[in-house]
Amino acid sequence: MDCRMDGRTAIVTGGSMGLGLAIAHEFARSGANVAMIARRAEMLEEAKARISPDASGKVGGFVCDMSDASAIQPMFDAVTNTLGPVDVIVNNAGSSQRGAFLEVTDEMWQSDLELKLFGAIRLTRLAFPGMIERKWGRILNVLNIGAKAPQATGAPTVVSRAAGMALTKVLAGEGAPHNVLVNGLLVGRIVSDQIARRHANADTNVSLDDYIAEAGEAIPMGRMGTAAEFANMATFLASDAGSYITGTAINVDGNLSPVV
Repeated sequence: MDCRMDGRTAIVTGGSMGLGLAIAHEFARSGANVAMIARRAEMLEEAKARISPDASGKVGGFVCDMSDASAIQPMFDAVTNTLGPVDVIVNNAGSSQRGAFLEVTDEMWQSDLELKLFGAIRLTRLAFPGMIERKWGRILNVLNIGAKAPQATGAPTVVSRAAGMALTKVLAGEGAPHNVLVNGLLVGRIVSDQIARRHANADTNVSLDDYIAEAGEAIPMGRMGTAAEFANMATFLASDAGSYITGTAINVDGNLSPVV
């Protein structure tokens, strides 16, 4: 099966670390021109240095806070001027902010929705017309399994992710007649920088490896997934190999979610 992306230009938000970096790396290996978007220039430089040796296309890092509405247009213009028209978007920027409902402030709700939902809306609004005109496009919204099966104390993140799943379906319906395919990828428990931060904040004597192994015991497959496994699915959907898949929300979770 051919999952090449030669000649395509992809934007990956939250692209300097974790799942975003893994996706950007696999896209670069597959021949795409890749624009990694993040807030910190130094981390983008490190990410670019890491994946450039494996890239056959161009790789660029572009500083942008996706929760800042005024910053997205200049970033998009810089990407298109440097790498060409955008064919693929991965809306990955976000964090896992959660708590008991009565403890979630208006400011927490607003910041979560601005970053995860409105950031995706604003970037997609810029790229969607060109994709429709060229009759080819891919949009991937990175969500989490809480979007389908929200749990107590999961707000605000599960609410913004559920909204992202609805956005996926709306865009898929509008894009389908023009070969613009839109899908959601729902994260379960994946080994990433976020897991390392949780371990560091847990104030435990358990090593990171043991922490990851213990967390994996609750998953039907008996282990946590890897960022590379997640990136493989993203690359399949972003390439011509996934040419008849749109409007789906795919769990990448080792069957952890109770909802298919």
